[in-house]
Amino acid sequence: MSDKTPEVFLVNSHGEAVEGIHRFSHDAMATIYEVLIQHEDVRYCRQAAHEMFAEIDRIEQELSRYIANSDIGRINAATPGEPVQVGLEAFECLKTACRLYEETGGVFDVTIGSLFGVLLDEKKRPRTPDEVELAAALARTGVHLLSLDENLYTVTVAVAGVQVDLGGIGKGFTVDRLGGMLREWGLNRAMVHGGCSSVLALDAPEGADGWPVTFSDPRNYTQTLVRMSLANEAVNGSGRGSGHIIDPRTAKPVLGRLASWACTRDAATGDGLSTAFMIMSAEEIRQFCATHKDVRALVIEDDDAEATPSHEIAVQAFGPWRQGQILVPLK
Repeated sequence: MSDKTPEVFLVNSHGEAVEGIHRFSHDAMATIYEVLIQHEDVRYCRQAAHEMFAEIDRIEQELSRYIANSDIGRINAATPGEPVQVGLEAFECLKTACRLYEETGGVFDVTIGSLFGVLLDEKKRPRTPDEVELAAALARTGVHLLSLDENLYTVTVAVAGVQVDLGGIGKGFTVDRLGGMLREWGLNRAMVHGGCSSVLALDAPEGADGWPVTFSDPRNYTQTLVRMSLANEAVNGSGRGSGHIIDPRTAKPVLGRLASWACTRDAATGDGLSTAFMIMSAEEIRQFCATHKDVRALVIEDDDAEATPSHEIAVQAFGPWRQGQILVPLK
């Protein structure tokens, strides 16, 4: 729902490198994935990273809507009522997306592609569709139009033209898969991220209480908003950037929010929630965190369309943040 996310910088709180950390990176899914591992055998770490990066490329072939014969491409081209058999990755990712659709009251919706098709032109600039166009797009929007069969691993669309786009959750899903692979290789003191906006930390480095992570003001990355140590937890960020954010419930653009972050147990959930928190009202986020005790949120409110560094912003936090983690005054 946005073409740019605020970065989550992976820095030591004292500006120092942690000993014995091996870093490996890979370009995929229009971003850079990086794995950080603390282990005495760099060769073993390199072998694991090689396997993980091959897995990223394989998952991308299944989840990308731009590949006609991918699982998602076949769903988008499916005839209504005819089941499409998909692989484990696409099915599990869609299953998580369906759960988040229900939990957010339809705010996180991976079928929003049809709406983007009529609300944005070819250059991604806002346009005003006529009533017939908009009504047709709305009729093809909503996760309720997808039927998942857990026994057969099939997905069936209810109407023609449903456009599934896993861009708001696929990166987090992939990061979780890499975290699982690290555990399988016995590399437990590790962290993995996709483009710094989707981060999953496993066990803390030796002698530390977590992996040092900061959230920065997306208008000025030298301004740190949050500093925390991350262990066995994920954090994801979303931002307005130059993108056009649409509330799928109303088919209208959302204004007044510059960035959002979600701290969760897994990266796929956090990926979807950080997107949803860009759209949900402060009260909706507060209620969500009150009923999901393992979720924390931070949002930057801003009514200035230009979002200049000199313009004052309001930061709001939701959920059980620890004392000292948030470094700026809250609204």
